[in-house]
Amino acid sequence: MIIKKKCWPQYFQEIVEGKKNYELRLNDFTINAGDILILEEYNTETKEYTGRTLEKKVLGVNQFQIDKLFWPEAEIKEKGLQIISLG
Repeated sequence: MIIKKKCWPQYFQEIVEGKKNYELRLNDFTINAGDILILEEYNTETKEYTGRTLEKKVLGVNQFQIDKLFWPEAEIKEKGLQIISLG
């Protein structure tokens, strides 16, 4: 399946440069390993697409529910979460 999503310029550029090899998204759509994710750079100031796109194959997907994680929800709200890419 092919899925298209907006991507803010700073994150888009990090993917282009190879500094970011993950995507953190709200779990409001279905996506699976093997799907193609097309990221369309979207300028949040002008509210327009820039015309730049990236096509990436999805290697895997992990889904989480805040209330089912290891830490208390209050602590997550206070400190936030981080995604760590390993290479």
